[in-house]
Amino acid sequence: MIKILKYGKVPAPEIFDRGTAADPVEDVVAGIIEDVRENGDEALLRYCRKFDGADLESLEVSEEEWQEAMDEVDSALIEVMKKSAANIRAFHEKQVRNSFIINDRDGIVMGQKVVPLDRAGLYVPGGTASYPSSVLMNAIPAKIAGVKEMVITTPSKGGKLNPVILAAARIAGVDRVFKVALLLQKRKSRCSAELP
Repeated sequence: MIKILKYGKVPAPEIFDRGTAADPVEDVVAGIIEDVRENGDEALLRYCRKFDGADLESLEVSEEEWQEAMDEVDSALIEVMKKSAANIRAFHEKQVRNSFIINDRDGIVMGQKVVPLDRAGLYVPGGTASYPSSVLMNAIPAKIAGVKEMVITTPSKGGKLNPVILAAARIAGVDRVFKVALLLQKRKSRCSAELP
């Protein structure tokens, strides 16, 4: 039940109080970062076991998992996502910036050089807020802008990713997808109690 506070009857500081975090998040995050720096994928796989209950051999989605997701998603939804992707491409292709040089007058040279990133990464929510549109609307413009490699990380539950997210990633031209722990979705107090 949501607590109702009536303005004028309850002091303003109580109404506008945002509270404070139960535990210091910075220490938890610093511990995770240090663990991953020291132990690499081994640490990430350990967090997947601990928080997702997923005993993974690899963090990267295999070609078999990509294909399984494409087969699992309803063909009508695949078609809708393909049409959406085409619309997104048509729109963002008009926004592409190009390099140029202006040398209209002696001694004056002006210009702009557009250099796309070699690689870009996206985090895609995988829980209750799991939207294929987020994948399409972020990955497609990046590809159109000339990003050579697009990588996604998304949470897995028990080692399985949302097949609709994987299908959208395939349609959008994403190059690689990695499974990550649901750690970011846990409550702060629970995280700090369970992490190093």
